[in-house]
Amino acid sequence: MTPSPFAPVIPFDPPALDGVAIATAMAGIKVKGRRDVLLMAFAEATTVAGVFTTSRCASAAVDWCRANIVDGKARALLVNSGNANAFTGMKGRAATKASADMVAQALGIAPEEVMLASTGVIGEPLQTEKFAAVMDELVGSLSPEGWDDAARAIMTTDTYPKAASRSVEIGGKTITINGIAKGSGMIAPDMATMLSFVATDADIPADVLKAMLSNGVAKSFNKITVDSDTSTSDTVIAFATGTADVLITDVAGPFADALDDLLLELAHLVVKDGEGCTKFVAVTVAGAESDSSAEKIARTIADSPLVKTAIAGEDANWGRVVMAVGKAGEPADRDRLAIWFGNVRVAVDGERDPAYSEEVVSAVMRKPEITIKVDLGLGSGTNTVWTCDLTKAYVAINGDYRT
Repeated sequence: MTPSPFAPVIPFDPPALDGVAIATAMAGIKVKGRRDVLLMAFAEATTVAGVFTTSRCASAAVDWCRANIVDGKARALLVNSGNANAFTGMKGRAATKASADMVAQALGIAPEEVMLASTGVIGEPLQTEKFAAVMDELVGSLSPEGWDDAARAIMTTDTYPKAASRSVEIGGKTITINGIAKGSGMIAPDMATMLSFVATDADIPADVLKAMLSNGVAKSFNKITVDSDTSTSDTVIAFATGTADVLITDVAGPFADALDDLLLELAHLVVKDGEGCTKFVAVTVAGAESDSSAEKIARTIADSPLVKTAIAGEDANWGRVVMAVGKAGEPADRDRLAIWFGNVRVAVDGERDPAYSEEVVSAVMRKPEITIKVDLGLGSGTNTVWTCDLTKAYVAINGDYRT
């Protein structure tokens, strides 16, 4: 698979984080010869919070986590790529229980303290005996190092591992936050179409952690789209080990700001690895009647196949943006619209800008990162959604996905 043009030359490997141990293995879940299982083990006092897909056809792993995360405690995370364990009926439920039991027995913890996530093909039963074959290896190789390996183990059609880290000074002590994510296609988080796992050494009550995570996801993973399709398996889970002995009880403040920043970086990394993408696009709508109205219009523009293919062809076809605004179902006045590609205004007062220059705007469209701005002229509402272009490679990747 051709790497994304946004793939980092040197992948980022977050530092070790106290209270977290990592191991990966090759279980051959879909293909042989690649690391496709991740195990994380956490300190005894670790709290946990999660945000999950809104899909009505959620995976068995999502159901398991929703049922067991309510206690706010976790000691382990098991993730596999290559199989989503979704639409697998009673077999899927049995597979999640068997997987959690396996990890629990190996680590001497309760099955309910094991969080699970699966990503890959929908509708294929998950063979848990493949976990059993590598469980001793996983437990025996648990190490504080290995965030980059963890990011690679959860990849499917991703072309590069996605990881980020932040540190923040609180009470004279340094708190670390690490995160990884996977996602390349079936991306329209609401919540989400991707997997992301975040850990910190701060001491955070589960309810506070949940509030901060939900707030951060709303401003990051829920503001990206690759293809407008929401997955069955999307999961963001945050773990707080408490090993730094710094208690955080405020849902706002320096830690929350650092978490927001990390989640936004991970979300952007997901879009920049959109299947077959060549452009990273920020769509901002201003002058709407409300922020929520602005978001709906921005998402309609970002999801439009006609807008996205125009961007792929480096064509400043602002008429397609007008079309998307008009179909969004939100308040808009054709004769007040103004549209920019980059810093070039291409339309104003409901018609083409008198100073429009094809040559100037074409130069903007050739850039790898592009901004589209729409001003509705109706109010003070504003919002931004991030997306990518839609290319022939996207069709090729998804046409051959199961084979």
